[in-house]
Amino acid sequence: MNLNKTLIATAISALVLAGCGKSEAPATEEQAANSHSAAQSDENTEAKSSPQEGDAASIAKANEMFEAFFQERLKRSPEFKTFLGMKEDYDKWDDRSPEFAAETHKINQRQLKELQAIDPSKLDDSTRLSLELAKRNLEQDIEGYKWRLYNYPVNQMFGAHSSVPSLLINQHSIADTKQAEDYIARLNALPAQFDQLIANLQERADAGIIAPKFVFPYVISDSRNLLKGAPFEDGDDSTLLADFKGKVNKLDIPDEEKTALIDKAETALTQSLKPAYDNLITYLQKLEQQANTDDGAWKFPQGDDFYAFALQRTTTSDLDADEIHEIGLEEVERIHGEMREIMEKVGFEGSLQEFFEFMRTDDQFYYPNTEEGKQRYLREATQLIDTMKGRLDELFITKPKADLTVKAVEPFREKSAGKAFYQRPAPDGSRPGIYYANLYDMKNMPTYQMEALAYHEGIPGHHMQLSIAQELEGVPKFRKFGGYTAYTEGWGLYSELAPKEMGFYSDPYSDFGRLAMELWRAGRLVVDTGIHDKQWTREEAIDWLAENTPNPQGDVVKAIERYIVMPSQATAYKIGMLKIVELREKAKQALGDQFDIRAFHDTILANGPVPLDVLEQLVDEWIVQVKSQQ
Repeated sequence: MNLNKTLIATAISALVLAGCGKSEAPATEEQAANSHSAAQSDENTEAKSSPQEGDAASIAKANEMFEAFFQERLKRSPEFKTFLGMKEDYDKWDDRSPEFAAETHKINQRQLKELQAIDPSKLDDSTRLSLELAKRNLEQDIEGYKWRLYNYPVNQMFGAHSSVPSLLINQHSIADTKQAEDYIARLNALPAQFDQLIANLQERADAGIIAPKFVFPYVISDSRNLLKGAPFEDGDDSTLLADFKGKVNKLDIPDEEKTALIDKAETALTQSLKPAYDNLITYLQKLEQQANTDDGAWKFPQGDDFYAFALQRTTTSDLDADEIHEIGLEEVERIHGEMREIMEKVGFEGSLQEFFEFMRTDDQFYYPNTEEGKQRYLREATQLIDTMKGRLDELFITKPKADLTVKAVEPFREKSAGKAFYQRPAPDGSRPGIYYANLYDMKNMPTYQMEALAYHEGIPGHHMQLSIAQELEGVPKFRKFGGYTAYTEGWGLYSELAPKEMGFYSDPYSDFGRLAMELWRAGRLVVDTGIHDKQWTREEAIDWLAENTPNPQGDVVKAIERYIVMPSQATAYKIGMLKIVELREKAKQALGDQFDIRAFHDTILANGPVPLDVLEQLVDEWIVQVKSQQ
């Protein structure tokens, strides 16, 4: 992976100053369609792959195999079916037993062997790319099997303790009595589900893999939160009972039938869900006694080898921990320089650290931690996204059909959840994309970062990329719904920069917020490798990030704790964004007046998620294609 840091730094500065980056003679619709664009016209949001030469029978057979393999995986995951809006196995949870994992490993080995029998020379370009990606995914899954215990199934960021209520609330819709019964069946299945979870935690503990001590108060608290309220105790309805009641009461069925369903749900909550969570909490309290304050992956058996594998998989590059650490330090220095320019613009006198403290503490940058303040934040974030929707033609040919909504993170998980995140829409259109803003503590949501957050999580960020991917035509489902973190999060971070070129961030403080968020991702390269490779303690990482970024202390602590439980994940953002910027600059230099930002963006998005080296190949092919039209 060629990350030319000098070229990238120059390119980022140039992109900010260059307006929209469009050539004076934009590409025609015909040229855009001939690129790797996913579109046929401004109005057509459905991406269609262009047919290339290849043996029709071989192409059909390969695509049938991709579909069969996808369906084989789908059949084994009731939760993925629910995510896709399917009602099959709507009453079940995924099997998380070691036996199921071993069976999956054997399926992967068999599928890879079958794919290796396909002759790539008989395929068209699109199917050949699908074959390359399918084989690579399986090879990584097979290699990753030996590291299957190297994670924390319960932590403050994710785990069954929080994913169970999240799925029921956000994905398990109820349109009839059968679906209400399925919801109840899922509640009744939780004791067995959590028995598997506890067994998995114990298997990891036996292997020397236990979450750091700070994790346990979070997950125990989140679990207890679900047991507050009726029917567990007097008071308002609990989170899940309120959700179930709200959905059932909207059904067009007799009131006595609604009452019967709600009674069944209350019984399931008290006799199945509560014992399941009580058992989990008891086990976690016991496991907490074995936990220590060692935070990095280095503490695991063969921890260094695991982290190297994790970095390679996350970044889809061959960069090692030292190289990533150095890139982070250099990017931090560059962004600090741009922040000092903003200090001069707003007339602030003092050091950069003093400016950081001003941005952290001045009340003008924070809405009150009240319901009114939170609603104002949601309202203004929605307005930002709506404004961007009206400007998308300047950046894109292809636009998603799926709508986007802005919501606050639900109370049961807001204390431990991340700052902001995005949930894909349902493929069948039954659920929009959701940008979640965590408004638990408004001091962690400065208004000067509101723009960049909305663009990253919403439009033109994750909503554009993920919605377009799952709406692609002529592309196997494993590509529509798969993902590569460096690609996905790289696009999200790049999407914070693109609006700058369109005249957004007109308030210098908001532009500082954009830089602060980019700085945050650059700092991640430093602290993630610091924690997991260089054996930094949690406190050392917190101190470094607090000193080098303007984020509030609570933000810093939560972030470092996130990086600790998700080794390597945080490195994806900046590495991916740097690659996209590098490829954009490469294309601009190669094409000159023929460069069209809309066609470039469609080239990036038209094939769905791909590894960064594959993305570079696709951009190179697009450049050749455009040049051939001279």
